[in-house]
Amino acid sequence: MQSLDLQGYSYCDRYIVLQTLTNSLTDSGAWITDRNTVSPTITELCLEIQLRSVLELYIALVATGLELTRTAHDALTDLWTCYNNLDASSGSNVVNVRLEVNFLEDITLHSLLMTGAGIA
Repeated sequence: MQSLDLQGYSYCDRYIVLQTLTNSLTDSGAWITDRNTVSPTITELCLEIQLRSVLELYIALVATGLELTRTAHDALTDLWTCYNNLDASSGSNVVNVRLEVNFLEDITLHSLLMTGAGIA
């Protein structure tokens, strides 16, 4: 079984984003297997999706307004490219995805300057 780690962030309200994201993910064919609050600003979603539905997953993530990191965009593009070039009968067709969402709605320029913190 393949595994994929994705990171994204949002400046919108956490409740609205998570509700929309949950609905979009299930509509794309994903099974949400776990949901954890890692920190006050980070939520982690673990899900499984069939390889043939990876494009729908990508569309669902972008459609919710979630800002994906460059690495996440590259990983999803690579996975889609692999799917298009693989024989349908080869190996496992399920992908485990760990999606980490950083909510930045409470972060202001002033708070960043005062703490010396950076946005990861």
